[in-house]
Amino acid sequence: MKQYRKRTETGFTLLELLVVLGIIALLAGIVGPQVMKHMETAKIQTAKTQVGELSAALDMYKLDLGVYPTTEQGLKALIESPESAKRWNGPYLQKAKMPVDPWQQEYHYVSPGEHGKFDLYTLGADGKEGGEGEDQDVVSWE
Repeated sequence: MKQYRKRTETGFTLLELLVVLGIIALLAGIVGPQVMKHMETAKIQTAKTQVGELSAALDMYKLDLGVYPTTEQGLKALIESPESAKRWNGPYLQKAKMPVDPWQQEYHYVSPGEHGKFDLYTLGADGKEGGEGEDQDVVSWE
C-alpha cells in the first residue's frame, strides 16, 4: 500500500505581496525627496568645483601666454593650441575633452569679462539667467 504525504505549498499570498509593496511605496515617499535634495546640492557643488578648476587652468594659460584666451578662442584654447599662441604649453586640462556642466550644457566664457578678467559661468538646470536651487547660476566671480 502506497502512502501519500500531504504536500503543503509555501509562498506568499497576494495580500502579503500587496502589504510589502505598500511599505516600499511609503518608504520611497519618505526617502525619495531627501535623495533628490542631495542630488540637487551635489550638482551645484560639482559645477562650483568645475568652474574653479577651469578658472585655475585659465590662470595657467595666462602665465604661459601673458593673456587669457579671447572669447572667440574660448575654453577650447585650454586643450588645443590656438594658431596665434606661440608659447602655449598645454593642454591645461587633464582630459582632452572639455567638461560640460552637471546639466550637460557647455560652460559660458567671455574675455574680457564684465566682472573680471574673464567671466566663466553656467546657467544651471533651467538654462536661464538667475534662478534658485538647481536653477541658480554658478559663476566664477563670486
